[in-house]
This record gives sequence, C-alpha cells and structure tokens, in this order.
Amino acid sequence: PPAVPPPPGPPARGSLGLHRAYLRSPLGLLRLGQLALGAAFWVTVAAHKYEGAAHFALFAAVLVWLLTLALFGLSLLGRWALVPWLGSRWLLTNLVHDLALGVGLYAAATGIMGYKAGRKSYCNLPGYSQHCLYGAYLSASVCGGIAACLYLFSGLYCLSRRCRDQRDII
Repeated sequence: PPAVPPPPGPPARGSLGLHRAYLRSPLGLLRLGQLALGAAFWVTVAAHKYEGAAHFALFAAVLVWLLTLALFGLSLLGRWALVPWLGSRWLLTNLVHDLALGVGLYAAATGIMGYKAGRKSYCNLPGYSQHCLYGAYLSASVCGGIAACLYLFSGLYCLSRRCRDQRDII
C-alpha cells in the first residue's frame, strides 16, 4: 500500500522576530534602563548581609524587575496579544505597572535602604575596623531612586499616549 502523508499540523503563528521599533522607542529605552538599575539594586542588596526591612526591599525589587522583564520580553517580541485579558489593554497594563508597582514599590524600597544607610553611617568614619554596609545600602538606595524616576517617566509616557487616545505602546 502507498504511504499516506501525515495530516497537516496546526497553522503557524508566524515567525518570531524582534519588534525593533519598540526597542528604539522611548518606552523600550526606559525599560532597558529600568532593568539595568533594578538588577543593580537587588544584586547589591542580595550580595551583602541584610536583615529586617531589607527583606521587603529585596522582594519588591525582584518582583518589579521580573514583571518588567516579562513586559519587555513580550513587547520586544510583539506577542502581548497572547496574554489573556491584558493583551488587549497593553498600554493600560504598562501604565498601571509603571505607576503603581514600579514607582510605588521602588520608592518604598529606596526609602528603606536610605534609612538603613543612615543607620549605618557611623561606620563610614576613618579607623572603623568592622565590616561596613553603608556603601552597599547607599548604592542600593541611589539605584532604587533612579529606577523609581525611570518608572515615573515611562508611566507618564504611557499616560500621555493614553490621553491622546492612542492604544499602542509605540
């Protein structure tokens, strides 16, 4: 008997490619900065001994960083339509993420790390022989503050697009 060809598979969704216009847009560039500063924040905190409220600061930074990475990846690949319910509201999703989560949680984490840096400022004196966390906490606080500003800028960018009745992130 002749060989029967296999049944056709499901239709392809199209090739997976980079959405270069997004990468060159203000939102794409802000996302790259947010990812870099967010990683600097949580790596700085995680690499040093931390206690107390720094646990929340680290949790907040990692949570926002992972969500930002997901938003960046889906936007870069142009696949936000695959996200149920949120894909059809992608500009609003980015807006809420930036203003509520990004600014809110990074501002709180920056405040916590700034407070902890202030509490450790005594060890910045010459001749202090113990391990000093002042520099790490201050570095994390600066990275968190700049990251919060970047989230504010990207949130305002999304808000201005939304106010002009534009539905796309670019």
